[in-house]
Amino acid sequence: MILLAGGHGGLGIFPNGSFRWGEGNFLIRSRQLFADQGLNVVIVDAPSDRQTAPYLAGFRQTPEHAADIGAVIAWVRAQGKGPVWLIGTSRGTQSAAFLATRLAGREGPDGLVLTATILKDNKGRPVPAMPLEQLTLPVLLVHHERDGCSHCAYADLPELQAKLRHLPRTALLSFQGGANRGDPCEAYAYHGFNGLEKEVVTQIAAWIRAAQK
Repeated sequence: MILLAGGHGGLGIFPNGSFRWGEGNFLIRSRQLFADQGLNVVIVDAPSDRQTAPYLAGFRQTPEHAADIGAVIAWVRAQGKGPVWLIGTSRGTQSAAFLATRLAGREGPDGLVLTATILKDNKGRPVPAMPLEQLTLPVLLVHHERDGCSHCAYADLPELQAKLRHLPRTALLSFQGGANRGDPCEAYAYHGFNGLEKEVVTQIAAWIRAAQK
């Protein structure tokens, strides 16, 4: 499972495994929970030539980004025979969905998980505006019903669901409760599934296992 963080995406991973930024991101702080579910976890930083601002901003939907993550997918496949899934959160869903439309077959992912998806965006193309009709892989949507981020309102999900209706396997996991702290678009608000990490990860892992049968 390849984790694609949100925000500007410049994690700044140090050799000792610590992060310059993004430690609190939902996917990053939940990485051990995914591993505890028996999933192999790969965390992707911004590339070496984008380790300063604006990092991945303006880069997530480019051929160069597709080439970078395509190389990561190829490396992961070389490590073993299991399927390769992309999971993005917030701005990372723009990366994950774009990559799934650009990379096909063995070069692309076997499945896609979009958490706290970018549904509206005045700075770039939101996920529902992408050519999702090209997709044939399983797609799981994961969203908090009270996500307060203006780009990710739960009420805007039907447009995205309609774009995925042609797929043989797709679903929406909706969550309630947890804690809501700080900026509504940041990691410790409902947007980042604060307080629900274990429940969310457990359900994602169960859905992935079922989709692989």
